[in-house]
Amino acid sequence: MAYKQERIKPYSQQGEKKEQVEAMFDHIAPTYDFLNHTLSLGIDRGWRQKAINTLKPFAPQLMLDIATGTGDFAIMAAKTLKPAKLIGADISEGMMQVGRKKVQEIGLQDCISFERQDCLHLTYPDATFDAVTAAYGIRNFAQLDKCLKEMWRVLKPSGHLLVVELANPPHFPMKQLFWLYAHIVMPLAGRLISGDSKAYTYLPATMEAFPQGEVMEGILRQTGFSHVYWKRFTFGICTMYLAQK
Repeated sequence: MAYKQERIKPYSQQGEKKEQVEAMFDHIAPTYDFLNHTLSLGIDRGWRQKAINTLKPFAPQLMLDIATGTGDFAIMAAKTLKPAKLIGADISEGMMQVGRKKVQEIGLQDCISFERQDCLHLTYPDATFDAVTAAYGIRNFAQLDKCLKEMWRVLKPSGHLLVVELANPPHFPMKQLFWLYAHIVMPLAGRLISGDSKAYTYLPATMEAFPQGEVMEGILRQTGFSHVYWKRFTFGICTMYLAQK
């Protein structure tokens, strides 16, 4: 099935989305962490922690963090869950280079490693990981269904998928306030700080187009996941999905 966010591209409707997304994140990588935490007023750290805590009862030992970016989610997961091994996978070498530096500085290089992977064609064998996570990244996938099937494939039986995504708040007045923030403040701050005039217009556009709530739950179930649980954070600005293979 085709989804609206799959047709949204950062720079031009010509060419492949994957290549444009890779180029965009390579470009904004040096300022990404600063902008991410600033634009969310630091609340994103709490969202990450709440989501990661849902995996505690399952004690995953081998983890894969898809669309890992600069590794913020991977680092927090490693500190909280203490897996034996956590692989951060992404198509953007620029983002992962920032992540590798951060991991080295805090001494987690024995636990966390980074690998360039295309989510459409993961190179890992079937049933490899106890948990697969994806935070603020799957709305950038060119083919959501295929990527979710790949994530399902590399999970062990009874393994867990944890997805965290930005979303449109469903109710007044937060819905209207967040629209103004996403369409005026985010693009302006993104352009001034990152120097990319289109990246922070693209990101809220994909956020608004991405399937949310019950719709996303249905997509996960169609992929083959069961026991799908989801929860909104902070008036619905962020949504967490936890599902079992």
